[in-house]
Amino acid sequence: MSSLTIAIVIVFIFGYLCIALETLTKVNKAAVALLMLVVCWTLYMFDPGNFTAGLSPDQIAAEASAAIEGHLGSTATTLFFLMGAMTIVETVDQNGGFNFVRDMMKTKSKRALLWRITILTFFLSAILDNMTTAIVMVMILRKLIDDRRDRLIYASLIIIAANSGGAFSPIGDVTTIMLWNKGLITAAGVIKEIFIPSLISIALPAFILSLHLKGNVVATTDLGTVETHNDFTEGQRKAVFWIGVGGLIFVPIFKSITHLPPFVGILLVLGVLWTATEIFYRSHGEESEAGGTQKRLTNIISRIDMSTILFFLGILMAVSCLQQIGVLAAVGEGLNTTFDGNHYIVTGLIGVLSSIVDNVPLVAGCMGMYPMAEVGDMAQDGIFWQLLAYCAGVGGSMLIIGSAAGVVVMGLEKITFGWYMKHISWIAFLGYILGILAYWVEKSVIGM
Repeated sequence: MSSLTIAIVIVFIFGYLCIALETLTKVNKAAVALLMLVVCWTLYMFDPGNFTAGLSPDQIAAEASAAIEGHLGSTATTLFFLMGAMTIVETVDQNGGFNFVRDMMKTKSKRALLWRITILTFFLSAILDNMTTAIVMVMILRKLIDDRRDRLIYASLIIIAANSGGAFSPIGDVTTIMLWNKGLITAAGVIKEIFIPSLISIALPAFILSLHLKGNVVATTDLGTVETHNDFTEGQRKAVFWIGVGGLIFVPIFKSITHLPPFVGILLVLGVLWTATEIFYRSHGEESEAGGTQKRLTNIISRIDMSTILFFLGILMAVSCLQQIGVLAAVGEGLNTTFDGNHYIVTGLIGVLSSIVDNVPLVAGCMGMYPMAEVGDMAQDGIFWQLLAYCAGVGGSMLIIGSAAGVVVMGLEKITFGWYMKHISWIAFLGYILGILAYWVEKSVIGM
C-alpha cells in the first residue's frame, strides 16, 4: 500500500470523524464531505500506482477523469431520485395533502393514540423518507399532547417507527434507495422478506412504551383549530396527495415494467404533479397572490435542502475513491475471514455501528466491499443485502443521533442524548435483535 493510498484512508477517517462529531465541531457535514471528495480524488490522481506504467501526464489525467465520471454517473442516479422525492413530499405537504393524517389521530385514549401514531408512522415512512415522516408526525403530535413526559415517549416511538418502516421499502430510506438503485435488492424481495422483521422491531418497543401511558389525552389545542390550507379545495388537496404519494408507490412498478433506473420514474411523477398543481392554481386565479405563489412547485423546488444533497454527493464519491483503490475490497475480505462469513454477525455489527455514525457511508462502503454475486447470499436479494437494508435502517434507532429522523426529532422536541439512551436505547435494541431473529426464522426455519 503506497503512502498516498494511506493518506487517502487517513483523510477519509478524519473526515468521517468530523461528520460524526458535527454537533461538537459546528461545521456542516456537507462541507466536510465535499472536502473529502476533492482531497481523496486529488491524492488518487497523484499516485502513480493507480495507473498503467509509462503513461503521460495527459493520459493519467484522462484515466482519472474517466474513473471519476464513471462513479459520478452511478451516484447521480441516487441524487436525482432524492431531489425528486424531496420535492414531491414537500409539495404534497405545503398544499394540504397530509391533512387526512391529522384526522386519523382523533382519539381520547393515550394508548390508542400511541398505536395509531406507530402504525401511521410505520407505513408513511415506507412511502416517504423517514426524516419527512418524523417531521410531519411530530408537528401533529404537538397539537395533541401537552404533557412533556408523554410527548417524549410518543416522539421516541416516532423515531423507531420511522426507521423500521423505511427499512422494508425500496423508497423508504436513503440506504434502501442506494441498494435498490444498484440492483442489489428488488422492491418485491425487500418488501416480502423484511416487512415482518421490521414490523416486529417496532411492535415490541410500542408495547413496552404503551405500559408507561395511562388515562386519556389532555390537550389545549383541538384538531379542529389546526390551520388548514385554503389555496386548494378538498378535492384538489386529495388529488395532490394521491398524485404525489400514489406516484411514489408507482415508481417501483414503473421500474419493473420499463427496467429504467428508478430516478426516471420519480421524475415522471414530479412532472405530473407539477403540471397538476399548476392547473389547480390557474383555476383559482391566484398567480399573483403571495400565499399561493410560495406553495407553487417552482418555489418549493428552490427550497430543497441542497446541503443534504451535497452531503450525499461528497460522501458517496469519497467512498467510491476508496473502492477504486481497492481498500474496501480488502476490508470486506478481512471481515469475512474474521467472522467466518457469518452475514448475521457482520450486518448486525454494521447496524449497531450505524447508530453511532451515519448509515449512508456505511452502506456505501459495504456496497464497495462486497461485489454482487450471481448466486448465493451475495446475489440480488441475497441474505447479506436484505439484512444490510434492515440493519442499517433499524439500527439507527438505538441512539438518537443514529438516524436523520432521530436528529430531526431531537431538535424539534429538545430530547437530550442522555435521556434517550437511558429510557429508549435498550428498548430499540431489543426490537432490533428480535427483528434479526425473525429474519433468521424466515430463512432457516420457514425457508422463505
